[in-house]
Amino acid sequence: MWDVVVALMPVLIAAVWFFGLDALRLVAVCVATCLCAEWGCRKLMRRPTSLSDWSAVVTGLLLAFNLPPLLPTWMAVVGSLFAIAIAKQVFGGLGYNPFNPALAGRAFMLISFTGAMTTWSRSGWTQELVIPGADAITAATMDAITSATPLGLLKDTLKNGLPTLPHFEWDVWTNFVSGNINGCIGETSALAILIGAAYLFYRKVITWHIPVAYLLSVFVYALILRHASPAGTATLPALAHVLTGGVFLGAFFMATDMVTSPVTRRGMLVFGVGCGVITMLIRTSKTGAYPEGVSFAILIMNAFTPLINRATRGRVFGTTKT
Repeated sequence: MWDVVVALMPVLIAAVWFFGLDALRLVAVCVATCLCAEWGCRKLMRRPTSLSDWSAVVTGLLLAFNLPPLLPTWMAVVGSLFAIAIAKQVFGGLGYNPFNPALAGRAFMLISFTGAMTTWSRSGWTQELVIPGADAITAATMDAITSATPLGLLKDTLKNGLPTLPHFEWDVWTNFVSGNINGCIGETSALAILIGAAYLFYRKVITWHIPVAYLLSVFVYALILRHASPAGTATLPALAHVLTGGVFLGAFFMATDMVTSPVTRRGMLVFGVGCGVITMLIRTSKTGAYPEGVSFAILIMNAFTPLINRATRGRVFGTTKT
């Protein structure tokens, strides 16, 4: 857990760089609340304190990184309490929770505080938008565009049946990789996440199976969809789907949670592919309410982890098949 905290420091630095004091506020509130909730729950259950395992700190960091910068402080407190008390300690604490606590907290907040959880601040990439017929676009429309995320704009075009996603002349590989786009405070910078992931690989905390399967399935799904869709259909480039939203953060830091992911190598590959496919199904559904599917995809696959472990376990030689 300490290695995960260290690996998340580049993400924290990028969050503060792009979102300022709001990022520090959310991180401080979530981590402090998770620590207090962990201590309080263990006291109420008359069990030894578990603050020294750093899992509450990891949960607080990951939950904060999955929140929009303008989220009210009290909502962050409520989400942190749910993540620790309901998603973790009710099941017995670290090692017994079937679902990732940070993602469970985010899903609870997304359902309970939908408006606040989908309100974004503007970022530099929106100044580079080139929209056909921009002179005819009203100020209100421009305001809505410049405060939306790329996935939010994609979902709007899909739901409204527009012929094409408005053309954004981004320097995609700069803004998307660096993190200069709208989104949750810890998910925008692919570069910062990759630096942290490299540390986890170096320390052998995670393996390549889930991240690669996750990212590759998202890329292939998006690539097939883009080439199979009729001309003018609202789509994003395949690599843009990989770089935007919470795919990078989810693939390296949440889908790889050792408690809620499979333990077999084959199971990890199945888990990663399942996360990628469900993510894209939610993103590209015309009738869906949510533009992003990472949180729900990982939580759904968490529920299948015991079955995946059972289906992919190796044969024990020298015994009879039962």
